[in-house]
Amino acid sequence: GIGSDVRIGHNFLYAGCGFGGSCFPKDVKALNRTALEYGVDLKIVGAIDGVNERQKRVMLHKILARFDNDVRGRKLALWGLAFKADTDDMREAPSRAIIDGLLDRGARICAYDPAAMAEARRIYDGMDGIEFAAAPMEALAGADALVIVTEWRIFKSPDFDEIRALLKQPVVFDGRNLFDPSWVVAHGLEYYAIGRTPPPREMHAAAPHLVLAAA
Repeated sequence: GIGSDVRIGHNFLYAGCGFGGSCFPKDVKALNRTALEYGVDLKIVGAIDGVNERQKRVMLHKILARFDNDVRGRKLALWGLAFKADTDDMREAPSRAIIDGLLDRGARICAYDPAAMAEARRIYDGMDGIEFAAAPMEALAGADALVIVTEWRIFKSPDFDEIRALLKQPVVFDGRNLFDPSWVVAHGLEYYAIGRTPPPREMHAAAPHLVLAAA
């Protein structure tokens, strides 16, 4: 209903792993604080911040569930550090919640972002367990999974066969629902997104044959 209003549209109405940046989080807090000062309890506005903080950890929980709550020593490739595409801003970015949660549990991160690498190096300077790749595919080499956090255009049409070849385990966590699940699975990858039931694992090996049969 909101998207059908041409003054708003569908551009930002997509499931994801939470919002960040300097404006929206601050504005939500300010609106709620101002309302309380005037004795008005905006329950929905008041809930937004808490819901968003939980949403930032949805992908972390999916990763932990897939690896039986043990990511110690595992390498995770991560695409996207900025809170949204076309910026280098990492203030309150969902990537930070995911990275921090994985590092706290002993995982290793190899991250790539087209614009936010310098900012990420500043934030994680001297911290063990995180390194940065010079290109998206470079981050995947020997990783147990790929985690996509920011909807950069460069990530939207990857070579899925190359992704599968580079990963140690063919697992993709898509925090921005960039891909058609059936297409990813057809390339032999496990695919976990937001608000989508993952296809059964037994389909992964059979998927290429299903595609050929359909063709």
